[in-house]
Amino acid sequence: MIEASAFIDAAAGQGLNFWSGVPCSYLTPLINRVASTAGAGLDYVGAASEGEAVAIASGAWLGGRGGVVICQNSGLGNAVNPLTSLNHPFRIPLLMVVTWRGQPGFPDEPQHALMGRITQDLLTLCDVPNLPFPRGNDAIATALAAARSRFETDSLPFALVMEQGSVADEALSEPARRLAPRGLMHDLRAHGERPARIALLERLLGLLPEQAAVIATTGKSGRELFTLSDRPQHLYQVGSMGGASGMALGVALSRPERRVVVLDGDGAALMKLGSLATIGAQQPANLLHVLLDNGVHDSTGGQATVSPSVDFAAVALACGYASAWSVDDADGFEQAMRAALDRDGPVLVHARISPGSIKALGRPTVPPHEVARRFRCFLAATTELA
Repeated sequence: MIEASAFIDAAAGQGLNFWSGVPCSYLTPLINRVASTAGAGLDYVGAASEGEAVAIASGAWLGGRGGVVICQNSGLGNAVNPLTSLNHPFRIPLLMVVTWRGQPGFPDEPQHALMGRITQDLLTLCDVPNLPFPRGNDAIATALAAARSRFETDSLPFALVMEQGSVADEALSEPARRLAPRGLMHDLRAHGERPARIALLERLLGLLPEQAAVIATTGKSGRELFTLSDRPQHLYQVGSMGGASGMALGVALSRPERRVVVLDGDGAALMKLGSLATIGAQQPANLLHVLLDNGVHDSTGGQATVSPSVDFAAVALACGYASAWSVDDADGFEQAMRAALDRDGPVLVHARISPGSIKALGRPTVPPHEVARRFRCFLAATTELA
């Protein structure tokens, strides 16, 4: 058995100082310690889901931090999507600490039995090599060295699988979370013909500060953005649907001096709606969330989403966003964006748009791992708020 501080401090010494995850009773000492000592170079973001935690920590890596994701093995299914379709193509390394509920030979609740048998195999199938979590101080350096070797060789995640009783009990002295005042709603809808997505992207590019970072959700938003203008500060998410806002949060928290804009879609936002609550709780002043809502899954044939019955601006305010705008035409969008760029965040601009895209729409020609590295270099290049 080790002390939580022994592992956390050793990981921080390796640059792994940005933690995100979902609790498990086995993880309680680690979470209590990192949550109680957050600040001064150590951060912990409690996520709404394991997949969101992977996206947040991946965004932190893009921002120059080392990410640690902690979760129960029962949540690995939720993390499979980003591990395979985000971290793998973008080559984003993370350390994962995964608990081993349902370990064969040890009595546990019935819901853990199957996952307990397949935990290591599932990680391996996701191309995440793994070792047992250290149970003695002398094993910590070896475990972290194995992770570091993976990062340096392949730039991909590595996992440590934790048995019950690996870490000594740790008290929790987490600071009380400050509740933000109710944000402001701005309804600029004209109730006329809705604009095309690319028309709003053209206006957005003309409004953003030169040093703003932009993360575009998977699908046609990123593809249209690339078609209009390929820039080092653009990250075109592929896969990991719903993960763009989590990635943007990780970037925003890691680079508070930088304006961060996430281009989201209605289907993606609905898939990870809990991310709005996480963003609202974290209160990143530099985050601008743009939700382009055409009511359909545009890149898979135009099947309807449930967004027509969802007031995303009201949801954002209920989750703690500072301001939110509802728009449905290009002029209203430009007015909202100018105001949003002048406010402390998190803020959201919900734009209802028409379905469809430009004909013969291409795809980014820059490989995802190159997009990630030029984006990371761009974020590291300046310390001036833009």
